[in-house]
Amino acid sequence: MMARPKASDAGAKPSRVEPVLLSGGNPQIAKGYGDGPVQAYIAAMPDWKSDVGRRLDQLIVRAVPNVQKAVKWNSPLYGMEGEGWFLGIHCFAKYIKVAFFRGMSLDPVPPGQSKSKDTRYLHIHEDGALDEAQFTAWVKQASRLPGERM
Repeated sequence: MMARPKASDAGAKPSRVEPVLLSGGNPQIAKGYGDGPVQAYIAAMPDWKSDVGRRLDQLIVRAVPNVQKAVKWNSPLYGMEGEGWFLGIHCFAKYIKVAFFRGMSLDPVPPGQSKSKDTRYLHIHEDGALDEAQFTAWVKQASRLPGERM
């Protein structure tokens, strides 16, 4: 079950302290609920990844206006109140990995395979174009499925 963000978390501003980048360039951001920790993560994404992270966040919020957000395990998570997390983002050295936790139930199924039987990935590379219409369709579908309880 997703924890409700505290009122103090909802309007939290991204930290001014430079975050540590873990191996592969993934920002180390403290666990937290609400938009503030997610925006801190996005701001700390290195190089071109920050712009892409900002765009992904905008597309997710536009597709699912009541989406819940958190950072756990140094990854932004998106979910529905009482339904769990449907999507996660993680930085790697050469790409951004978007995890659809019930990706095998999406139509069409996202291209990246996973060791988990339900999860599918979308890898976004610096030189790769993002099909925003398809991404938005996946986000809308994923938001209507039961999510992961993390």
